[in-house]
This record gives sequence, C-alpha cells and structure tokens, in this order.
Amino acid sequence: MPYGYSEDIQYDVFYFMHGGWSNETSTLGTPGNENEFKNVLDNAIQNGEIEPLIVVCPTYNNTNENGQDSDSFSLAMQLTENYHNELVNDLLPAVEGTYSTYAEDVTPQGLADARDHRGFGGFSMGSVTTWRTFEYCMDYFRYYLPMSCGTSLDDEEIWQGAADYNLEDYFAWIITGTRDFAYSYDENRAEAMRNSGYFTEASSLENGNFAYTVKDGYSHDGTAAMEYTYNGLRLFWGAKADETDAE
Repeated sequence: MPYGYSEDIQYDVFYFMHGGWSNETSTLGTPGNENEFKNVLDNAIQNGEIEPLIVVCPTYNNTNENGQDSDSFSLAMQLTENYHNELVNDLLPAVEGTYSTYAEDVTPQGLADARDHRGFGGFSMGSVTTWRTFEYCMDYFRYYLPMSCGTSLDDEEIWQGAADYNLEDYFAWIITGTRDFAYSYDENRAEAMRNSGYFTEASSLENGNFAYTVKDGYSHDGTAAMEYTYNGLRLFWGAKADETDAE
C-alpha cells in the first residue's frame, strides 16, 4: 500500500508475480523483513516518479514443507497456466473489494470496466504467468510486464487472447539482459511479435503496443528483476515526461 493511502482516492493496481523457487513474500518481503525493492518503490512514489499505486504479490505455486516453490519445472509450468482461474475468481475480487481502486464493484463487468488501471508482471516463472494472464485475462488487464521469460511457450495461442481487442487496448513490455539465459527466448519472441498481427513495436505508450528492451551485461537475478520492474512501473504509471526515458 502506498504511504498516505486514502479511501477517497482511486488507485491503479499492479499484480507482481515472483519467479521460480520463491513465494509471495519474495518480491516485497514482509512487514518485519522488507525487501529492498519495497524501499525503491516507496522512494519512487515519494519522488513523483511513479504515481501512488497498490502492488499485490501473489503466488501461483503449491509449496513444499519449507514454504518454497517446488523444484519441479513441469509442475510450475502447469500451475502458472492454471493460475488465471484463481486470479480472476478469487484474488481480484478480494483485493479490489477491500481497497479503493477504479473498480466500481467486483462483478466480472465491474472489474473489466477498470482494466485500464490494472497491470500484471513478473520475472522468470512470473513472466510465464504474465503471458498466461495475457492469454486468459485480457478482459481484466491492460498492461503486461513479462521479464526474462526463459522458456518456449505457445506464443501464437497466447496472443490470441487479444483477438477481440484493438491494438491500442493493451501494452506489453519485454525486458531481459544479454547475459540472461532467457535472452535467446525473448529475442525470438520479440521477433515473432514484430511479425504477428497482434503487436506494433513502440518507444512509448502512444505509438504502439509492445516494447522490447535488452540490458547489456545483465543476468537472471534479483537486481535485474528490481530494475526492470521499476522501469515498467514508470512507463505504465509514471509522469508523462518519463514515458520514454526509463534508465
């Protein structure tokens, strides 16, 4: 929750999924053990770089005895594909029926009417979940931030989730690093997006609906995930002057 949260203000909501072998506490931490990215986010809002918003950290996984993600890649892939059911039927109504958002109510129509004020993003396996959200939940989300998606997916089938929408009705930003094992996957995916009928490459939110950014020397790690997420939030919900100058 942003500092100064008020029921008199409507807030955008970003649903932020962790990567593999993690859980819902990995990205922002807990009240007694905060992750450094929470401080980054708080300061970005305080400095006016990102509009005050609500960030929700869920989990797609079944946990082992230590409360961590199973080390089964195939199970994780199955869970991320099924996660949209819980997201739409349970999590969105729970969050947006409790806090002040742009959803006038938490009926399917009420949630859909507020899609322009809602985004989903994630790093690594969280990126897989992001693409599945794109596939199944286009009615509820406008913005997508799939970061370092290091696996092949049925991309054409996923992108058909946007078939009933105009190109200006959604935006996806892929980010990865040159030293990330996901780099080749995202390179291929970005090229396929350029050649599909679902995307037009852009440098801002106004002149296209997808962007692809590669950070030189960045690997598949927490530092990359934090920086990518910070820049994604600046693009989606930052000051207008910041839309094309994310570092």
